Formats: sequence, structure tokens, C-alpha cells
Amino acid sequence: MNITVRPFEGKDISAMIDIWNEVVSEGNAFPEEELLTKETGLVLFSKQTHCAVAEDASSGKLLGLYILHPNNIGRCGHIGNAGYAVASANRGLSVGRKLVEDSIVQARRYGFRILQFNAVVATNVSARSLYEKLGFMQVGKIKEGFRMKNGQYEDIYLYYISL
Repeated sequence: MNITVRPFEGKDISAMIDIWNEVVSEGNAFPEEELLTKETGLVLFSKQTHCAVAEDASSGKLLGLYILHPNNIGRCGHIGNAGYAVASANRGLSVGRKLVEDSIVQARRYGFRILQFNAVVATNVSARSLYEKLGFMQVGKIKEGFRMKNGQYEDIYLYYISL
């Protein structure tokens, strides 16, 4: 598989929505509960500072995506935030790593000085391990900060990396 990461295009929206909605439906990583429609998906992805997709260059199949935007405003506007979604069939193939690495490059390009993740669920061990391998620092824990789909509460961790 030849994974490339590129800015999203209009033709990608349907597959992006499917990937995003799969992660939301799983209920163990994203805080969102509402699924995207074609209209809301286009709005979400278009309003980001940067939005990219991971694609299998040989088949053209979308494997995952990320969104990048400010984490806050004004005096904290130099801190970026990103969210990543990888289709379940493509997990474990380094798609997430490619997405995170590209988001770091793009965050620098857009002038962010820090990339911060506000709510990495404790049970999302693969994401936490990846972030730490890439140099992100875990800086805090919020006990029972995330409500799982089954109603149980899990701890969340905050991560950041200086760019």
C-alpha cells in the first residue's frame, strides 16, 4: 500500500463523512454524538484551517483524514488542535502516523507554535502510544472526562508538542 497524504478535495467528501461517522458511531474517541450529513460534513471540513486525507495512491481509496484548526482564540490562537479519523479496516497500517506527521508539518506552515490535543481517551492506547513516539508530552489527566457510547466514563489525557 502506498499511503499519501494530501489536502481534501470536493470529490472526497462522501468517503470522509463515512470515515468520520464510523469513528463517531464507535463512541470511544470523538466527543461528537451527531453523525455528519453531506451538508454538515462539507461545512465541517471546509471551515478548518487545513483538512487532509490519507489515500492509497495505487487504488485511490481514502483511508483516513484529519482536521486542523486553532485550539483557542486571541492570545492563545497560536495553539493548534487536530482530530484524526482512520477507517477501521485501515487501522494498524501506519495511516494514523502519516496523518499526524503531516498535521505537524501543516501546523507549522500555518504558524501554529504548539499542537495540543484536549481529550485523548485513556483506552485509545494506540493513539497515545503514537503521540508519545512522535514527541508529544502528556501534561494532564481529567478523571472520567469522556462518556463512552455504553455510558461508562473514561479518563482523558491532554497532550501537546512544541512546533
